[in-house]
Amino acid sequence: MQQLQLVEKPNPRSPRSKRSQSWWRRRWRYFYKRLLRLQGSPKAIARGFAVGTFAGLFPLFGLQTVIGVLLAAFLRGNKFAAAAGTLISNPLTYVPIYIFNFKVGQWLLGWETIPVNQVDWQSFSELMQFGSTFAWTLVVGCFVVGLTAAISVYFLSLWLIPQLRSLRQSKRVHTTKPEQRRHQHRNRGS
Repeated sequence: MQQLQLVEKPNPRSPRSKRSQSWWRRRWRYFYKRLLRLQGSPKAIARGFAVGTFAGLFPLFGLQTVIGVLLAAFLRGNKFAAAAGTLISNPLTYVPIYIFNFKVGQWLLGWETIPVNQVDWQSFSELMQFGSTFAWTLVVGCFVVGLTAAISVYFLSLWLIPQLRSLRQSKRVHTTKPEQRRHQHRNRGS
């Protein structure tokens, strides 16, 4: 007779779980601070986020970041912002994003469904035809959704970046000691 082994459920209050949560919190905080400290004009950073988002909405796994950074370099956008923008697609969001993009492509091309049950899976030419129809539908959807998202992200970033920078600046001024503020003020004039 086999013995049943009980698997211990992770306790959310255990030190191991707390370490894991604090590790994620530290990573996100670092990433957030890094975004706040990006050098460059708000337009360049917004361009980077926009092209990164555009590249991230295409099903080019492993190439999204490379394409985003290359587009950012070509359009004089911030390369780190482009890499961050590609994170819109990740293992948690791939499926919903590409289903949505495919549905948009179907709607734009006027195709209700792709007849999967009518494909002769033994015929190479029919298989290629089905694959090209599927790929074209997805690419059209990805392009339209990516362009719409990129334009939205550009204008949102263009508005948000100065807001976050001024908030960061006001926090910096309020957290420094009075003698440091006087010293900073004197150095700005020279």
